[in-house]
Amino acid sequence: MTQVSQQPAPAAQPNGQVAKVELSPSERFTASIEREFAATTSKGVQLTQFQKKLCMNYFLKIDSVLKAAEVKRLAKSEKYREPTAYVWQNVNMNALAIDVIAFSAVGMDPTQPNHLNPIPFQNKNTGKLDIAFIPGYKGTEIKARKYGLDVPDNVVVEVVFSNDKFRAIKKDSKNKVESYEFEIVEPFNRGEVVGGFYCHEFAGAPEKNKLRVFSKADIDKRKPDHASVEFWGGTKEEWKNGQKTGNAIEVEGWYEEMAYKTIYKAAYNAITIDSQKIDEHYMAVIQREQDNRDNVILKEIASNANKSEIGFDEPVQDVTVVDEPKVESKNESSVSEQATEANEIKTRANGQQLEAPFA
Repeated sequence: MTQVSQQPAPAAQPNGQVAKVELSPSERFTASIEREFAATTSKGVQLTQFQKKLCMNYFLKIDSVLKAAEVKRLAKSEKYREPTAYVWQNVNMNALAIDVIAFSAVGMDPTQPNHLNPIPFQNKNTGKLDIAFIPGYKGTEIKARKYGLDVPDNVVVEVVFSNDKFRAIKKDSKNKVESYEFEIVEPFNRGEVVGGFYCHEFAGAPEKNKLRVFSKADIDKRKPDHASVEFWGGTKEEWKNGQKTGNAIEVEGWYEEMAYKTIYKAAYNAITIDSQKIDEHYMAVIQREQDNRDNVILKEIASNANKSEIGFDEPVQDVTVVDEPKVESKNESSVSEQATEANEIKTRANGQQLEAPFA
């Protein structure tokens, strides 16, 4: 029998009537997720207290993402505006329930930096909003540590610069332990990125240590197909007053941070998964990730990512429409020229988002 979140016991009133206790939107979301999951899979499900806490975090994060997406949608001219409003009433709750149950069971928290990024996109075929979940580099670590067969006691990840001193010590007939020598000679003038490495370290069995070295070319070939120049650096077209100028401008980006994340993900993806630990939640997460990799929609989302990353935070992704051609939106400076209209749009969008369809 399906278990769902129970409402607090109603309080008795002096006149003998029972006062109705209102659940918060996040509590109603959690109960709705349990019901939707049970109805979709025909399986009874009872969330742990930890999962219930995470479900509330999923609600808070998705709610904020939907609000931001709706503000952007309304800021567009009617000709280019997506047809479906980014409000809870339009979310595909069946699919969302399955994903939230799976990702929360694995232990990913979208409110924590670099765990998981929820990305809403418009499904033209269904007329609903689907929420895609893209694991960050910390999310990759969580999966590996929970489901790994032989998880290292320590994982070292470093980016190497031209002024650093690095020597790889690989295992051979004379050396039984893989290791490395790494020295930052000039901490405030390290030069250009030349590569990086990771090392799996086993305290009780150092002979199992594993060192993997990456050249800069190795890092660059792992760059996403639609990598944003704001993150990786490079050139992009110049915009002025909402129009392309035809000129190319150089963007410095955050190459060091992106290189670090790339090696970090490789370090934890290299940990073998223990087949005895695999459960239905892990399989659901892997299937969703495969769907996302195969889905041209998410490639389009990646190409339209917002340019707000600082340091090691995961980029907040933009939104898109299934099967619709990419439309260049106005740049931020042109939007700021319409401050009065934007304030009105934000007020309308926030008002719409307060109506969450949770019984």
